[in-house]
Amino acid sequence: MHLLAVLDDLFFTVKIQDAAKRAGFTATFVKDADRAVELAPADLVVVDLNCKTIDPIALIQRLKEKQATVMAFVPHVQVELKQRAMQAGADSVSARSVFDRDLAAILQRIG
Repeated sequence: MHLLAVLDDLFFTVKIQDAAKRAGFTATFVKDADRAVELAPADLVVVDLNCKTIDPIALIQRLKEKQATVMAFVPHVQVELKQRAMQAGADSVSARSVFDRDLAAILQRIG
């Protein structure tokens, strides 16, 4: 199983890597939208909506064109960004705290 993560946050990179490893996933981390689209679809694509190196909404739309399953996360106070990500086609959008708490369980279910 393969997880593709698009983010530039070192804290979440480590958390995702750990959860992926425990669930038997290989994980690839990118900070570039074109590279993410090139590597998609993976079994799951995780997008940090606050990643500064991409336009996350445009990336979600491009990933969905490739039939990717996209899970995004964002601070809970950014309600409008969450709504825009859902409209762009994200399969789920979680608050950062919920994403952090539930990622291991989600990967276990997928894997």
